[in-house]
Amino acid sequence: MRSILFVAVCLFVNNAFAQYTDSTNYHLLLNSTGSVNRTNDDQAYLLNNALSFGVKKKSVVLNSLSAWLYGKQNNNLSNNDFSTTLNFNLYKTFPHFYYWGLANYNTSYSLKLKNQLLAGLGIAYSIVDKEYAYVNLSNGILFDQSSLIAGDNYHTYRNSLRLQYHFSIKELITIDGNHFLQNSFSRKGDHIIRSNTTLGFKLKKWISLTTALTYNKLNITNSENLNLTYGLSLDKYF
Repeated sequence: MRSILFVAVCLFVNNAFAQYTDSTNYHLLLNSTGSVNRTNDDQAYLLNNALSFGVKKKSVVLNSLSAWLYGKQNNNLSNNDFSTTLNFNLYKTFPHFYYWGLANYNTSYSLKLKNQLLAGLGIAYSIVDKEYAYVNLSNGILFDQSSLIAGDNYHTYRNSLRLQYHFSIKELITIDGNHFLQNSFSRKGDHIIRSNTTLGFKLKKWISLTTALTYNKLNITNSENLNLTYGLSLDKYF
């Protein structure tokens, strides 16, 4: 038996945290992670790719994110999951508080989701807001228009609760997390869980070795996925 870990050079973005300064207006974060496992009888691989770009203008921050997760097990498709998001943060009130809005499109083979469109608004507050430590809670309302691979179509309003954090240890180690719980107001037992945690080891100021743990659950289809991947991230402010 042998096991091979494949680390792919990358374009994935962890959009959990962006720390602009007075001299920076743009943020580009690219990362790609993956894994390959092979034995005498089985083989599997998984690639996680994404690209994010952010723009800061006065009291507004705009972000775009596109991500693609693809994998096979013994030549059978296990993951073909795509997501793209456009969101904004509006800083117009007191310190550490902002309004947010987003539009998000998802399709996921592993979660049995044919199409999903989410759009909504909310508020957020940073409990800790320092260069080396950031903890943020947000809440809001989302409209969900979805169609399932099984053929069902539905729409609902969801409460969207998010915990977001970033920690930096001596500018060498970073820990980022982005965790969502999204419950339907009208459909009992219909909830979505999304969780991403990334551990980074800086090689240079803008490049890091990363490992990412991602968990997603769509209760309406009784489907979930858990993925652990490794790779590189490129993080640049300008």
